[in-house]
Amino acid sequence: MSEEFPSGLNRRHFLNSTLATMAAGILGSQRIADAFAADFPARNIKVYVPTAQGGGADLNLRLITDIWKNLLKVRFEPSFNPGAAGRVAYETFMGRASNDGHDLLFGNMGPEVLNWVVKRPTFPLEACRYFFRVDADPSVIYVSKRSKFKTIDDIIAEGKKRRLNFATSRIAHPATIGAMALAKATGANFNPIPLGGGRNTRNAVATGELDFGALPAAGMVAARNNFKIVLLFDDKNVLGERLDNAPTVNAKFGLKLPPLVSARAFAVKAETIAKYPERMKILEDTLRKVVATEEYKKAVAKANTPFELIEPGGQKDCDDYVKQIMAIGEEYRDFMRGAEAQEKKKKKKKSA
Repeated sequence: MSEEFPSGLNRRHFLNSTLATMAAGILGSQRIADAFAADFPARNIKVYVPTAQGGGADLNLRLITDIWKNLLKVRFEPSFNPGAAGRVAYETFMGRASNDGHDLLFGNMGPEVLNWVVKRPTFPLEACRYFFRVDADPSVIYVSKRSKFKTIDDIIAEGKKRRLNFATSRIAHPATIGAMALAKATGANFNPIPLGGGRNTRNAVATGELDFGALPAAGMVAARNNFKIVLLFDDKNVLGERLDNAPTVNAKFGLKLPPLVSARAFAVKAETIAKYPERMKILEDTLRKVVATEEYKKAVAKANTPFELIEPGGQKDCDDYVKQIMAIGEEYRDFMRGAEAQEKKKKKKKSA
């Protein structure tokens, strides 16, 4: 005889009803998640950019969004917020952007993460999360083709005799850290001069105003007729002759530096990832489709950017990169703070 329940239902009927209810709940939750994804994006997507319009970030963003807009069926609205080495854009993004996936940030993880090492932002670091890496652009040391320096050994030897001033786009940058790590390891004396952008940095080396320069590789490939690459801060030289077959720092000097690369990436608020995983999947999946298209490959080539440096990566890749660059940034934090303080004093004296 079956065991009776207060409702008059037997155990088997009760269990079947319970399982049916649970299944309906699970399916209901799935339908809710599908509904969140089905209507996304529901409006144009705004992208905060930490640099001025017309620069490298603007170009790289347009190369992607010109294709991405066709997959998502919306337009992209870039918002350029230059200032304070990217700080202005991040602070604006975290203060004003929505958390529903319709507001993104497109930044350069290397220098911008190092900027947080120098001075913490007003928001918790973990509140802003990169979710898709576009490229991995290794730092290099280069000289003018008219320079008396022909190899990295020439630079090291001279740096042991006197202080060498080198051009860099900013103090908090993987290329700057790479040059200073090399100086520390070899006993050379290097002094970074931040010049605010690749063009100014290259010009200072081309004219002989500064002894050598340190920048990401992509911009140097396009200008290689006037310069020679003498060292690469990466595990391998994927561009070979286009980087003058430059040696890698670890192989050349027996060091164990991590790859010092600039990596452009899209970011959202951390709460967006937690609240809308299905929307994040749409964003990442469609971005992967973009960078895999022949159209994107041709656009990159037309922009004189080596496609070999396009290295898509997801949330874990971005998280790993941030941890790595933060670690070496902490090692050189006092140097970056001191160098930036000295630079501010110089600018203040010039304006006085």
